[in-house]
Amino acid sequence: MGTTACTSEDSGPSAKKTAPIATAAPTPIPALTPAQAREAITNYSTTNNLAHVKQDRALLDTIEGGPRYAMSLADLKQDEALPQADRKPYRLWSYDLSATDLYIPRLHSGQQRWFAAVSRGGSQQQYARVLIMAENTKPKQWEMVATVDIDDPKQLPQIALDKDGYATAVDASAKSLAAPVGVLRSAVNDNFATGGELTGKKVFTPTTASQRQIKVHDETTRKFGPRGTTRFTAADPQFTDAYGLKTTTGALVVFSHTHTQHDAVAAPGLRIIPEKEDRAWLGTSPSPAFTYTFTCSDIAVVPSAPQASSLLGYECRRTDAKAAGPSTSV
Repeated sequence: MGTTACTSEDSGPSAKKTAPIATAAPTPIPALTPAQAREAITNYSTTNNLAHVKQDRALLDTIEGGPRYAMSLADLKQDEALPQADRKPYRLWSYDLSATDLYIPRLHSGQQRWFAAVSRGGSQQQYARVLIMAENTKPKQWEMVATVDIDDPKQLPQIALDKDGYATAVDASAKSLAAPVGVLRSAVNDNFATGGELTGKKVFTPTTASQRQIKVHDETTRKFGPRGTTRFTAADPQFTDAYGLKTTTGALVVFSHTHTQHDAVAAPGLRIIPEKEDRAWLGTSPSPAFTYTFTCSDIAVVPSAPQASSLLGYECRRTDAKAAGPSTSV
């Protein structure tokens, strides 16, 4: 009795083979409408005023996040520690939406929703501030996470817009950029730490913003003369989110960095007396050394080609300080 081989019906040489059906990648959609973006900015301004008038941190937490919230908390803490006569009266304000350009990126499903805006002010709109608002996914509310003033608004690049007026989000860590965000962050920290001698002056062209950071290094490290020393060092960033928009030549990137400043006396027996703004964190007791932590937001223009980037602006706040102990070593 012979054996019978078992085969499938389509295994013969004449069997038809079906190619997998290619599926188109999902089309990214705008993070929100322009009307919704303007409403988010208006709500932010109104609620921010109310929160500061009442010094209500919980209310502020509903419309701010990231480095912007950390800076606002620092402002409140320092202001409350000043004598009443030294506190500046709070002035109500709002963004002029008629002088505000919206840059709303198209995003894929699952990406955090966010948008950027450039708001201008002054008698001739000579001042510009870049705003980043992001959605807090848990309560589904829009929060201001970064605000950075531009030193020279003429340096703002042209944002690439599609036929409907929407922007394109760029991965700020992409290797296709001349300087991914990690390189930008290191270069900014080097401006403070060494005056830009290691990487800062290589990564950035000499803009007003980068020169300001270098000036902070130069002036602060000499402030004590022979009686003390100051050293700036990079710290792990408290906020790692970065936001990138495609420009006609590369990307506009908004990011955050954290650095510390360590002040110490140069000889035993000397003490540093905290200044007025420091006392919210340190009290009034002198110490041979203090360490300050600064939270900052930065904005840079990054080319696609291997060329230097341009730092357009930055904003920092002292967000912590502590006595560093008896050692005079830095």
